[in-house]
Formats: sequence, structure tokens, C-alpha cells
Amino acid sequence: MIIDSHCHLNNKRLLNIGEPSLIVKRARDAGIGGMLTINCRIHDEFDEVLGLASQFDNVWCSVGTHPHDAGDENEKKFTAADIVEKAKSNAKVIGIGETGLDYFYKHSPIDDQHENFRKHIHASIESGLPLIVHAREADDDIIRILREEGSGSKLSGVLHCFSSTRKLGEEALDFGFYISISGMVTFKKSVDLQDFVKDIPLDRLLVETDAPYLAPEPHRGHINEPAFTVHTLQKVAALKSVAEEELASATTENFFKLFSKAKLHEG
Repeated sequence: MIIDSHCHLNNKRLLNIGEPSLIVKRARDAGIGGMLTINCRIHDEFDEVLGLASQFDNVWCSVGTHPHDAGDENEKKFTAADIVEKAKSNAKVIGIGETGLDYFYKHSPIDDQHENFRKHIHASIESGLPLIVHAREADDDIIRILREEGSGSKLSGVLHCFSSTRKLGEEALDFGFYISISGMVTFKKSVDLQDFVKDIPLDRLLVETDAPYLAPEPHRGHINEPAFTVHTLQKVAALKSVAEEELASATTENFFKLFSKAKLHEG
């Protein structure tokens, strides 16, 4: 069994290739035993994401505000306590985020991104649920804020769709975080990422699609979907010189260790 640790089942682009029920069925037919669908905006998306997760066995969701939306006044209204309340009152909510920093697009002011990131770290610590971190061209500030807000706590989390520097990856691992690898690892130009994947401990590794984005080879350029997680897993297994079955088992075990609130339905 493979777990897609990060996808966006509510994204409208996925409607171009089928209703959510078809997306989930194709994933299961491909050996994807579960998936985590991510919340990016609380005020107008959380109910939809939660509703999707509630429709299917072994589909879970998160609650949080993406750094792109950190400057949205509707999102600023939600406090850490509000996020914790939504997480604790819904069994399907197993993570906090995605949150973090994005200095590439800067769709939100940096100060707002910092405040949003800190708020989610506090919610993660208070709820006991792992933090799902988006990091793009903000490596130094990501690790600095994690240390400032999380050192000495039981903060846990994952750097999702990892494509940052080895320095950030190693510091995140030292901090106790997991690293999730997307279809980017299959791209020919992703040499640095491929080299780093070889060194990630097997017990700290997750795989994901970030669907509908970043479809792996041989589907690059198409709309991504959870069923394609298998291609990422195959590439990572080859890079690490382990059997695909071993990697599937390890990444699935890692997922449930990190997202310990997730309950596997084996019906």
C-alpha cells in the first residue's frame, strides 16, 4: 500500500479528469491505499475539503492557510485557537496547514506570511497534530521560525513537496521533521533533489503528488492525480536502491507514525 501524503482533491483542475469518486477509485486501483487532501484557505475551502475527506474511507484532510493567502483579511481572522478547535472537533482532520513561506511568488506580504506561519506552529503544538510546511526560496527564515517557535516543544511536521536546499533538508531532519517527495524527483533536471533523496533516512521519508500539480514522468505536463504516486515511489526506490515494496511499506508506516490521528479503515 502507498499513501499519497499531500494532494488537493477539491482543486477545480481535477474536475477536468473526473469527479472525486473517480479520482479516488483510480488511486485505489493503482495501489494507493490512502491520501491526505490539503486545506489552503479556511474561510471558503475548509468545509469543502472536510466534506470530501468525510465521503471516503482512508481519505483525511488538514486545516490551515497557505502562505499565498496569508495576507487575506478573511484568513487573518482565524486564530491559532480557531484552527485547533476545527482540528479537534473533526476526526478526519489529521494535520495543520499547509503553511510556511513562499518568497518566489510573494502573493502575500512577507510579514503576513511570518505571522501566519507562527500562528500555525502554535496551533500544531497545542493540537498535537503535525505541521505541513510549504517552503519555497525561504530556507533560512523557515528554519529560524521553526526554532524560535518550536524548540523545546513536541512540534512535529513535514516539509512537503521538498525542492529546497540540502541545508534546509538536513536542518529539518535534525529538528525531527519528515521530508515528503513529489513527482519533481522524476524530472531530469532535478539532480540536486535526486542526490539528497539518496541520503534521506528511510524512516523519515514520505511520498506525495501535490495533485493536480507537478505530474511525474511519464505524465509530466498533464494534470496530476493521486494514482500517479506510484511513479514517484518507483523513482525514489531506484535512487535509494531498495525494493519498491520495502519503500511502500516504510513510507506508509512513516505516514501513520507522523499523522497518528489517521485511522486506517480495512474494510
